[in-house]
Amino acid sequence: MRAFYGITLDSPLMLGTAQYPSPAVLEGAFRASRAAVATVSLRREGGAGQAFWDIIRDLGVHVLPNTAGCHSAREAITTAQMAREVFETNWIKLEVIGHADTLQPDPFGLLEATQALAADGFEVFPYTTEDQVLAARLLDAGAKVLMPWGAPIGSGLGLNNRYGLKTLRAAFPDVPMVIDAGLGLPSHAADAMEMGFDAVLLNTAVAQAGDPVAMARAFAMAVGAGALAHAADPMEPRDMAAPSTPVLGKAWL
Repeated sequence: MRAFYGITLDSPLMLGTAQYPSPAVLEGAFRASRAAVATVSLRREGGAGQAFWDIIRDLGVHVLPNTAGCHSAREAITTAQMAREVFETNWIKLEVIGHADTLQPDPFGLLEATQALAADGFEVFPYTTEDQVLAARLLDAGAKVLMPWGAPIGSGLGLNNRYGLKTLRAAFPDVPMVIDAGLGLPSHAADAMEMGFDAVLLNTAVAQAGDPVAMARAFAMAVGAGALAHAADPMEPRDMAAPSTPVLGKAWL
């Protein structure tokens, strides 16, 4: 596992904490997922109160506050500063939303907020697109992790732009990267790990499943399988068939 700001995680799965039908289901899903990181929103924590925070602490996972719902750099920076006080961590998942329908990141606001927060001592996890130019600018601004989207948040579409994601991964081989948003099935998570990404972050696919605990367990197995497959150096696709049984020594009748 690659380190995230000096911390090596026990699992490549990061899980969100919103939309679960009950606190008991949230806790059960997290334990089944074996996720190493819980993303939490300042708004979410504020609404749920101490009981929610007690559940998260009891899970023993790393906490990654986010700036969900922020539509400007200024709003995201203020939210991040408040989250640092509440959750006592310099980690921040930085979201600056630029498009209401797709929830696509605003690249200009994201870059501005990354630069300001990194200068203020935050360890920024920017929610971004697969754009290589933006990725380079975010790294120059102080981010040491990238979180490109797989598809729009909550869509469950999987990896929409495989070419863009593969080239992004290849362009920055030493940068920890997390596929964030749009994953709907365990196979999507396995696909991301097979592609060489270091972790995946999801929420809706587990929280809104008919059985969140079972789905969380499925994602745990999927990310493990995908990581093992990537480490095993999988074969490249071929345009033509290749016999798996050699013809050398075959009896000719």
